[in-house]
Amino acid sequence: MAAIDTPYFNQVMERLQHKADGMIPRIGDKCPEAAGADGVYSNREDDYWTSGFWPGLLWIMYAQTGKEHYKEAAWNWDARIGEYLNKPTHNIHHDVGFQFLSTAVIKHKLTGDPEGLRIGLQAANFLAGRFNPAGNFIRAWGYHFTGWAIIDCMMNLSLLFWASETAEDPRFKHIAVRHADTALQHFIRLDGSVNHIVSFDPESGAFIESLGGQGYSPTSAWSRGASWALYGFANAYRYTGDAKYLDASKRVAHFFLASLPENGVPPWDFRAPDAESAPRDTSAAAIAASGLLELAKLVPADESGTYSGWAARIVRSLTEQYATWGQPEHEAILLEGTGHLPAGQNIGVSLIYGDYFYAEAVAKLCGWTENVY
Repeated sequence: MAAIDTPYFNQVMERLQHKADGMIPRIGDKCPEAAGADGVYSNREDDYWTSGFWPGLLWIMYAQTGKEHYKEAAWNWDARIGEYLNKPTHNIHHDVGFQFLSTAVIKHKLTGDPEGLRIGLQAANFLAGRFNPAGNFIRAWGYHFTGWAIIDCMMNLSLLFWASETAEDPRFKHIAVRHADTALQHFIRLDGSVNHIVSFDPESGAFIESLGGQGYSPTSAWSRGASWALYGFANAYRYTGDAKYLDASKRVAHFFLASLPENGVPPWDFRAPDAESAPRDTSAAAIAASGLLELAKLVPADESGTYSGWAARIVRSLTEQYATWGQPEHEAILLEGTGHLPAGQNIGVSLIYGDYFYAEAVAKLCGWTENVY
């Protein structure tokens, strides 16, 4: 692959900065998730799983530019979300990594804020408390899913690895490694495609079945699930140095890249019957691009350019074909994301996590080296 065109991506970052400046007053205090044809982001409760992505995008912009207004807009989000950790009922679950790595943890890394450190460690304790030692997995969602685990949670393990290093407490790492081993055994198929949900007996820990979840079927290939796995296993290798995680990330990456259409933006499921004409998922593309850039840093030098080159190609496609640069009133960055197609939710919309990982990938292509995940 060709060398990264750094001047091009520096120009993209300038456009992104202008876009983010316009998003701040329009989004205001909202907790965004999806924006439809009207370009207006929905407003979810602060305990919703997407609540960390908008402030996380702002923290990236602050890290890239040093401009105080990004820090000011992002500053209170860890406390806002963290309040729910102390409430008897809430919707916080396995996705605390998404919520607090991009708020409390990055805030502490960038500013040294002690409250960010406290809230981040509290969130890690919460996540560790969801671990099922019989099945060696972190339980997904609410109490009705006591035996379910999902591939998305590979991304949340970074909260445990960070807490283990920061608190000098290996129990967090042990839990993360055991979950990663379970995911490697039951989620990653031989061809590199990925299961979304796996069900275990919560009492014995025995495997029961794989479920389609947000994919087309139990044997299909939900593209965002592949993105989570690609990125999540790269992170697990970075924290542990265990080559089996690097191999898993590479296997998923190769499946993902081999399955992409010409423009580098995947369908919502690679194995949907109408995959060629099916809705795209720009969020899967953005997540994969950022994950590929992590993978590029971890492999030998003669392999690195393949992954970074593909990441640049995907981000360029998102930039030139799917972004809202010409729509200043639009509150989002990327178009044509797919949230949960089988449930009929958020199809052909902008998704805040797509916007976040797009910004993260652009920042990395401009030389940013800080790891949020």
